[in-house]
Amino acid sequence: MQKRKTYIVHFFLLSILLIGVFLANISLGQSSIPFSEITSSLFGKGASKATWEFIILEYRLPKAITAIIAGGGLSIAGLIMQTMFRNPLADPFVLGLSSGASLGVAILLLGASAFGGVLGVLLSSEWSLVLAAAAGTLLVLLAVMAVSVRVKDTMTLLIIGIMFGSFTSAIVGVLSYLSTAEQLQRYIFWSFGSLGDISWQGIRILSLCFSVGIILSVLSCKALNALLLGQQYAQSMGLHLKRTNILLVLATSILAGSITAFAGPIAFVGLAVPHLTRQIFDTSNHFILMPAVLLYGATLLLICDIIAQMPFAETTLPINAITSFIGAPIVIWLLVRRKQLQF
Repeated sequence: MQKRKTYIVHFFLLSILLIGVFLANISLGQSSIPFSEITSSLFGKGASKATWEFIILEYRLPKAITAIIAGGGLSIAGLIMQTMFRNPLADPFVLGLSSGASLGVAILLLGASAFGGVLGVLLSSEWSLVLAAAAGTLLVLLAVMAVSVRVKDTMTLLIIGIMFGSFTSAIVGVLSYLSTAEQLQRYIFWSFGSLGDISWQGIRILSLCFSVGIILSVLSCKALNALLLGQQYAQSMGLHLKRTNILLVLATSILAGSITAFAGPIAFVGLAVPHLTRQIFDTSNHFILMPAVLLYGATLLLICDIIAQMPFAETTLPINAITSFIGAPIVIWLLVRRKQLQF
């Protein structure tokens, strides 16, 4: 009973923190906008200046929503992968999904000289990078799903996923070597990750993918709890391992793949947040960890985005650099203090 009360307090405080950081993320930026104008615009009353209204509703609000979806989705995907493979170093992209997205974007941005005018036409489209990343992710997903049907051992699946990632990275390396400086620069900028280039239409599509991924993840909680005790024990409880592996891979792929397609490869969040949450909540129950990881991941990425946009300055830092710079010391401190990883 005492633990239950503690969890309720934790979730309440986390929710308040998320709301506060969300409002801070919208309030802070390169343009100074009074908080009263922010709240007036968010509640539909409109800001006193049209430029403020545009900045809030067309740039800052979509960016903050994207940060919540990306942070929460990647964190849950990382939790699933770490439990599924019982590997503390597993992250949402361990199956090669990020490499598949990178391959799709690399072919689009770096392969123009090889494929000629067809890619030039595609590059003029607003959705070009999203579609390229999604196509690359889908290609790797189909390959991994085909393998997961035949493979029963999760460690074998993990190794195959890493090999898929290495293979696609090799192709990207060849394309990078043959590309021009301008093409290479565009690809590098995409690889930094970005939360601010998504339209409202894109957010609707991303939210749909996020919702499907979350539903599949919640449905997997019981299976994840069973896998913590080992595959043989899980089987003795009536768990169908192949079907479970397919469901877990599908949930992770939808979350990580859609987020990477729209926001680029965002590193570290999916690896660090599950560890952070386990240390703070001191539990391995996924019915508790799943919502906690979602809240922590969303809050962390919102904070990283506040730092990345350097309020009242003209410079915006890469979100990937900030997530690693801020998160790594925190996780190192937690692990040194606890002296072991908890599963």
